[in-house]
Amino acid sequence: MLRHADPQRDAASCAAIYAPHVDGQGTSFEERAPTADDFTDRIARVLRNHPWLVAERDGAVAGFAYATSHRERPAYRWAAETSIYLHRNHQGQGVGKELYGALMDLLRRQGLHVALAGITLPNAASVRLHESLG
Repeated sequence: MLRHADPQRDAASCAAIYAPHVDGQGTSFEERAPTADDFTDRIARVLRNHPWLVAERDGAVAGFAYATSHRERPAYRWAAETSIYLHRNHQGQGVGKELYGALMDLLRRQGLHVALAGITLPNAASVRLHESLG
């Protein structure tokens, strides 16, 4: 099941999914893993202007995807930067495609024309996901 994120309900799960990308892999470019409180604020801030979606499997958050402004200058208002993170137990099961498909649909409906994603290499799974979606 996909749904819009709720900052209070989903912050701890999103923080737990995200933490290994900070502590173990360095793919996030952050120096410390954000807390659940940090994620409560992040989700609320993103939801002011962009979508943040979560995928649930068996009642637990399996992953999340969201978009943010790409850059501050007015000419970039039609572009968004996208991010996706999946719980390791749900990778390779179509959760990422489902999340990104729904996210792209919402961005189109908002009138955005460009979606950009940054991938820290090597990351074969993320490259495959993004290539499969064009």
